Amino acid sequence: MLALDVGERRIGVAMSDDRGLLATPLTTVKAEPQARALAQIAALVQEHQVDELVLGLPLTLRGEIGPQAQVVQSFAAELEKVLRRAGKGTVPPLRFFDERLTSSAAEQMLRDLGIKPEKRKERLHEVAASIILQDYLDHTRNRTMND
Repeated sequence: MLALDVGERRIGVAMSDDRGLLATPLTTVKAEPQARALAQIAALVQEHQVDELVLGLPLTLRGEIGPQAQVVQSFAAELEKVLRRAGKGTVPPLRFFDERLTSSAAEQMLRDLGIKPEKRKERLHEVAASIILQDYLDHTRNRTMND
């Protein structure tokens, strides 16, 4: 499973282990030009044989879809087109997951680890993607256990 934290300048990518228990940061992709970013993500999806893709959806604090969430939804639609072309029609399911405050949590985590400010910027989105993915994995596992 792969997760994306889509930002204006960078897109963080995280990946889960084979058992779907643990998320780890994978890489950061430059968001522009978008065609190149989409191609890089499609290549990662193929390389890692991704069966599910989670995109952080930055809802407003009231839980509504605002302008930034619309940007992520548009990006997901474009990614789906690229994946469809690259995978000859087979696309892993794309799931949106609430990512409110993950960037703040990622920033704090990097600060706590003693990462220098200039390096924090480079790693922020991939760490945020790993938080999104870990939250999604935990949520999915808890939902399954309670069913």
